[in-house]
Amino acid sequence: MQCFIKRDRMTSTYNLYLGLSANIVENGKFLLSARKFRRASSSDYVISLDAENFSRGSNSYMGKLRSNFLGTKFTIYDSQPPHYGAVALTPFTERAAKQGASKVLDGNYIVAHIAYELNVLGTRGPRRMQCTLVSVATSAMEARGSLPASVELASVDEVMTAIPHPKSKSAVADCSSADCELVTASPSKSRPLILKNKAPRWHEQLQCWCLNFRGRVTVASVKNFQLVAAAEPTQSLPQSEYDKVLLQFGKIGKDIFTMDYRYPLSAFQAFAICLSSFDTKLACE
Repeated sequence: MQCFIKRDRMTSTYNLYLGLSANIVENGKFLLSARKFRRASSSDYVISLDAENFSRGSNSYMGKLRSNFLGTKFTIYDSQPPHYGAVALTPFTERAAKQGASKVLDGNYIVAHIAYELNVLGTRGPRRMQCTLVSVATSAMEARGSLPASVELASVDEVMTAIPHPKSKSAVADCSSADCELVTASPSKSRPLILKNKAPRWHEQLQCWCLNFRGRVTVASVKNFQLVAAAEPTQSLPQSEYDKVLLQFGKIGKDIFTMDYRYPLSAFQAFAICLSSFDTKLACE
């Protein structure tokens, strides 16, 4: 699915459109909108079906993306529980009961975690990130893959992920070392799908990091990225499946960005992941 995002700096809003023709800016179909709300120790991107209404009590409310103070870790919350079970984080209180139980549960179902690697040496290079989709199983990557309702996903606590920190300037160029180290989960449970950024290559003539966006990205930016599935030791998938780009995001003009995604990602999940790239990252630059 080929889409694009328009950013409005004045109102801190981001609109997602489906690109229906070559002139995507004029002929796009509106899909979702997000607005950034700054908090004392974090930022919230509230996602809505209505570009004029970001109230969590409205029927247009879809969910939110929340960052930590440094902008290195993000959590995606869905307003509805995923199909395979989830626990709302907000406790049920008497005050909440008066407001209605449905309002309590809105936006409190965790569906993904995003982590950007800290740039401890201050070296210049592409950002490294990984995304753990706790509501999507790795079995979705298999041929005709799907997750039956009877399959139980491993919890976040059971599947720990880590990205090694670079120890020298040369490590920045080797983005392939950002593979995930997984702690073994219960054999009866399916692992959440983990995405990592595709390793770029250094172009000597252009003196910049490059990825093949197939003409969909035209402006160099630290925000540009491509995500692929991280290798899963328990799966015997061909290498072509791990090389397949599931989500790509990049700049094409002032405040205009393309966002292309494919199964098993949804528009909501892809949009939320891309929103994390807009957030200021004090420890990653």
